[in-house]
Amino acid sequence: MRSILSLGILSILLVLAACQQDSMPKDGKSVDAIRVEEGGSNADIIRNPVSSDGTMDTTQVARITFDNAHYDFGAVDAGAQVSHEFKFTNTGKVPLLISDARSTCGCTVPEWPRAPIAPGGTGTILVKFDTKNKEGLQQKPVTITANTFPATTQIFVKGTVDPAR
Repeated sequence: MRSILSLGILSILLVLAACQQDSMPKDGKSVDAIRVEEGGSNADIIRNPVSSDGTMDTTQVARITFDNAHYDFGAVDAGAQVSHEFKFTNTGKVPLLISDARSTCGCTVPEWPRAPIAPGGTGTILVKFDTKNKEGLQQKPVTITANTFPATTQIFVKGTVDPAR
């Protein structure tokens, strides 16, 4: 009985020691920083700028800066499909991770990079707009959700759809 109890205590101590070792800094870097550098999970780079005391530190977040957040496709015939690549730069201090991009309807479909974009890095969001069953002036927003502050950013496509002849 005594040896079983000793074995149990030894097992618990080994587990605790292993947990503490994983959280130790390596080469002056946090474990989270090393995981990101080594291609760790995306959750490792998401940072909440609001602390428990309610203050905000927005200096250490990703920032998405578009060359142009609006695209006017002009006049097109009904049924045409138009697309545009919105170019952006991560002007923040941490890797940018876009978790979602969506529009208000199924006629506007965005495609975004799934991999983190390093600070200073660039990327594109391709937006496809299907004019089928549309008529007149159209303006469609695309809302991008990322590890930025604020967490959402919008880009827009607009133009005029001429009715089918």
